[in-house]
Amino acid sequence: MTDHSLTLTFLGHQTWLVEGDGHRVLVDPVLGPGFGLSPALEFRIWPPRTIETARMPQLDAIVLTHEHLDHFHLPTLATLPKSLPVYTGPLLPAPVAEAIESLGFTVHRIDHTGAIQLGELTMRLYPAGARTLFWEDRVVQPVARVGDGPAVAIGVDADLSDAYRTAVAEGREPMPRMAIVSNNSQIAPPGTPGSDTNLLPGSGDVRGRKSGLRVLGELLLDYLEPLPGVEHVALCGNGFLPARSPHGPYLYADHPAMAQAANTLQHLFTVHGPRPGDQLTVPADGPVTSERVDWVHIDERFEAEQLAVHAAFLAEPEPVPLAPIAPPITDGGSALAELDEELPRLGRELVPTSAGQLAASIPEYLDDTPLGPHRILLVLRDMPAGGERHYAWDLTTAAFALVDPVPLDEALARYPFGAVLFFQDLIGILRGQVQIWDVAGSSMQCWNIGRPLDSLVYALFAIYGEHQRPELAARSYAYALGHLAGGRRAG
Repeated sequence: MTDHSLTLTFLGHQTWLVEGDGHRVLVDPVLGPGFGLSPALEFRIWPPRTIETARMPQLDAIVLTHEHLDHFHLPTLATLPKSLPVYTGPLLPAPVAEAIESLGFTVHRIDHTGAIQLGELTMRLYPAGARTLFWEDRVVQPVARVGDGPAVAIGVDADLSDAYRTAVAEGREPMPRMAIVSNNSQIAPPGTPGSDTNLLPGSGDVRGRKSGLRVLGELLLDYLEPLPGVEHVALCGNGFLPARSPHGPYLYADHPAMAQAANTLQHLFTVHGPRPGDQLTVPADGPVTSERVDWVHIDERFEAEQLAVHAAFLAEPEPVPLAPIAPPITDGGSALAELDEELPRLGRELVPTSAGQLAASIPEYLDDTPLGPHRILLVLRDMPAGGERHYAWDLTTAAFALVDPVPLDEALARYPFGAVLFFQDLIGILRGQVQIWDVAGSSMQCWNIGRPLDSLVYALFAIYGEHQRPELAARSYAYALGHLAGGRRAG
């Protein structure tokens, strides 16, 4: 008789080992200490853990939900048996599949109406919800089930799938007994650079900051509203240390504490906050149980050190200056030529973004001062000859023009939109040495009027993301594979 239970082992951040009917599927494997395009820019998994991969149960398949680097980790894939099939959705960018295949794997694209079948273990990959922001609209959300047993829905990095919620509402899929939701709040303490920081005076009021209460409300009430019968919720995500940050982990990254607070404040469902190595068993009947596997080990010493750093920073917060994250530029002339070639394209691609559309629609700015054609300022720091360069986006030409540098407070008063980043980071994006997600999260600051989505951060996500610039994605994967090959030779 088939055991219809599902077992889910949490391996850190958003990596899960799903087991049912004697088969095992590894979802979004990141099994090393961290992730990133190179060892010099590694985001350390939090809580820190070591996985004895040689003792990990034998796998039957790998599922890749999407290509962001905290899910798609080439060094991890390189350590796994190349005979394992890699399943993904139909919209995965071609350079991602090519990078995986270069390691020796076979990539299988599963249509959104299809399923992965391993014995009686079924895993369907549902498309992201229609409201999902453009840079994550290729995400697939796995739903696992053994025979007619309980279902577990893994809501990864996207709005809940409309196709899935419709299937549940119409009875074609059962109400999941457990939903796994990803906490991607990534809230840094005040004073630290972050993609959600608006430099305009008055835009960062205390009550406007996102709190842990709001995070729980969004994850547990808003996100799960279409699944009113779900009995259990497991939290994951927010599970890495920001690169080169002085404040340790993000705020609201302690999922056991978040789960305890949620269970105190509501009784709609039971919330679980697993740590790496915790294994949840979801049976057809009876309680969900938790135990630890003996092949995942928490680095308690490093964890304690980082928590002390976190507490000290919160006790005496200090402004954190911007610092570049891409490799230093040694060929200034070539880099300047790359910039000159890129700026016209960047100017054109700003037009359809929210920032570009809003900038084009406003006739005046502060104190009802009429605006001229220059609406957006791009500040590049640490140019090859030293100093800054300021480029203004001209509404009449959709191009950037070099303008005289002005102090930041004057720039904020003159331009309703702007971004400050390092020249080497922009060139690093073009060369595939860093991705826009890395730069936006730690070495860039912006200002804007309007909504957060009107910021240049989100415009640059749209312009430089893998979906829009696959050639840049291919360069970044080649860069990562080069470091991987170099590490093998060194070893």
